Amino acid sequence: MAAEPEILEELRRVRFRVPQLTGALAASVDGLVLAHDTPGVEPEGLAALTATALGVAVRMADVTGRGELREVLLRGVHGYVATYAAGRGAVLTLLAEDRVNVGRLHLEGRRAGARIGELTDVPRTTGGGHPAAGPDHRHPRKSQRS
Repeated sequence: MAAEPEILEELRRVRFRVPQLTGALAASVDGLVLAHDTPGVEPEGLAALTATALGVAVRMADVTGRGELREVLLRGVHGYVATYAAGRGAVLTLLAEDRVNVGRLHLEGRRAGARIGELTDVPRTTGGGHPAAGPDHRHPRKSQRS
């Protein structure tokens, strides 16, 4: 996986492009923190919860025939939690105020997720598929089992 400073820089860029963001975290699909900019939120706990929510969301998308998971959006009384696929083995979670433009949140979240995916995806040199959270894969939690 890429060095943390490059991922952290991408998190800062997305926070600059969407001023209503209150935090950003990149994590492995197993729930390990890759980089974070989450003032007031414990990153290890958020990464673990992201992995758990991702597992449920992937299963729900599969069972309901919605196809490969792209993103998860949660809205609470005080704002949003949005999680985006970031390549084969990573996810991006963004925390936003309630007044955020959701369309802009998705646009920038998808863009940042793709960039983080570029930074974290390492080509496999040995056989077998590498299913994960990216747009060409269905089951991100299996990526660490192969």
